[in-house]
Amino acid sequence: MKALWNAPRKQKEAALCYEALIRKLLSKPFKVPIPNYNGPLGSRALGVGRSRCRRALHDPYDPGALVLYSPPELSAHDKLKTDSLKQPVHVVVDPVLCNILRPHQREGVKFMYECVTGQRIEDAYGCIMADEMGLGKTLQCITLMWTLLRQGPDCKPTIDKAVVVAPSSLVKNWFNEINKWLGGRVNSLAIDNGTKDQIDTNLRSFMQTYSRRPANPILIISYETFRLHAHVLHQGEVGLVLCDEGHRLKNCENQTYQALMGLKAKRRVLLSGTPIQNDLLEYFSLEFRRKFENPILRGQDADATDEERKKGQQCLEELSNIVNRCLIRRTSALLSKYLPVKIEQVVCVKMSPLQQKLYKAFITSDALKKAVGGENTGKVNLSALSSITSLKKLCNHPDLVYDKIQTRSEGFEKALELLPDKYDVRKVVPELSGKLMVLDCLLAVVKTTSDDKVVLVSNYTQTLDLFERLCHMRGYPYVRLDGSMTIKKRAKVVERFNDSSSPDYIFMLSSKAGGCGLNLIGANRLVMFDPDWNPANDDQAMARVWRDGQRKLCYIYRLLCVSVFRCKRCINHIQVKPPPDGTDCTSDLSCWHHCADKKGLVDVVLKQCWEAGVSFVFHHRSHEQKTVP
Repeated sequence: MKALWNAPRKQKEAALCYEALIRKLLSKPFKVPIPNYNGPLGSRALGVGRSRCRRALHDPYDPGALVLYSPPELSAHDKLKTDSLKQPVHVVVDPVLCNILRPHQREGVKFMYECVTGQRIEDAYGCIMADEMGLGKTLQCITLMWTLLRQGPDCKPTIDKAVVVAPSSLVKNWFNEINKWLGGRVNSLAIDNGTKDQIDTNLRSFMQTYSRRPANPILIISYETFRLHAHVLHQGEVGLVLCDEGHRLKNCENQTYQALMGLKAKRRVLLSGTPIQNDLLEYFSLEFRRKFENPILRGQDADATDEERKKGQQCLEELSNIVNRCLIRRTSALLSKYLPVKIEQVVCVKMSPLQQKLYKAFITSDALKKAVGGENTGKVNLSALSSITSLKKLCNHPDLVYDKIQTRSEGFEKALELLPDKYDVRKVVPELSGKLMVLDCLLAVVKTTSDDKVVLVSNYTQTLDLFERLCHMRGYPYVRLDGSMTIKKRAKVVERFNDSSSPDYIFMLSSKAGGCGLNLIGANRLVMFDPDWNPANDDQAMARVWRDGQRKLCYIYRLLCVSVFRCKRCINHIQVKPPPDGTDCTSDLSCWHHCADKKGLVDVVLKQCWEAGVSFVFHHRSHEQKTVP
């Protein structure tokens, strides 16, 4: 500054003006430049200008990238004519999820994305994900939801919110799976408890976002809760609805189906491991009957005209083309690459002497003869279906039909005299049931020879009560899941059982309440104590342990009562013909191994239980290959 004061007067004045200018500039508050502002350059002195070129959220050229949508390639001339802000971009699955998807899951995600964005069928935005149990339908759907919530060809999210509708026992499971795979990247709202007013408030908050991004863009709700609160959910619109275990919607006249149809949702996905169960019409509504079923069946009649045959064939081809474009199904054979071997065994058990007497008395009763013969006297008589149910319960244990025996109900008029003296249903007696004797022995062998856990499945809560009394008698720690358990408690019970440090040895499961979707990989042995009317329900229940995350060899036991049964491939109790090559657990029972004695068994546990009452066994394994990571 000394040099400044010694300088001539004009220089000093110029320097002072310069200093004042700098101070004035620096005294102005800092302002963030407005993004993409097109004003004079002087007003945008700070900050880096944003690119005017659209870009995909994730790199589509990464070697492991899963690209769901690729924009059409443009020539250099077309690029010059097209506004860069309007050019579509690639839609690429988040690498966090892409890196864990298996090949069939990548294929499934791409298929569903093409369906819900209308690429496969014009003006149709839905599909059926019908992979068999254990192939990762949940993960594929989470990937689809996350992609739609984050991306789109026009460089913005395709949807703003999604609804997952699932059986009550799976609501918490969906919540946990979303947190497992996405961490804190997205918030989901699980409606699994609360008063009516609380649920209405939460649903109203989810539906009414007033053009803002919702704090919880994913709603998880049970079918029952959805039906009861449909009036709230119908007030707004959602981008995507996923219906887990979608085969529950086979009846288009029930209230749940109608409530879901009233939801304003452009995109819909059904998940079902068993899409067809007892009737082909479960795929479709009455429109299918008019447009497809009637012409196809008429064209197959022996007296059909040439014109009717031609029309039937055309309808059949049209139906096949439609189904293949909106339905994807892969079998559990794919799991053989990733899971340990599963040994499935149909264990045929001798009835106890008491069961045989009661069984014979029932089937020779006058009431049963009238029911089977179709005689109707105008009174409420025994029906054929209720007769079969009574016999199924009798095969489980006489305790299950004790009330009918005591009251001398139809079919059991002469059964009370057959019971032993001092018969007490409060005490479990395994010796009175062939099935229970084998189960009792099996549980004892597993408990004393391994650290395996066991899942016991039955269609009847009475049978679960029987299991409980057996566990109390033997001192086995257990947990039980049936229809009386709250949704919140179900999730805690499953989580506790799957914990390797949990002392629980047995998981008792009602096939109606928890046969679908539950992950019980904490156990590697499952006993199907009685069969269901619908074999698809049995398949669902038996898939609880052999699924993603399982690390141990799995054993499935299906217990059946028999009297006389012969296998065509066995002579003098020796299997003379092995199963055909290429067969596995999904093959027809005639293609399984057959053992009339314990020598041919591969399961050492069942070998030790043979003398408890096993008559013969059909068995097969899922695969021979070694698993891969």
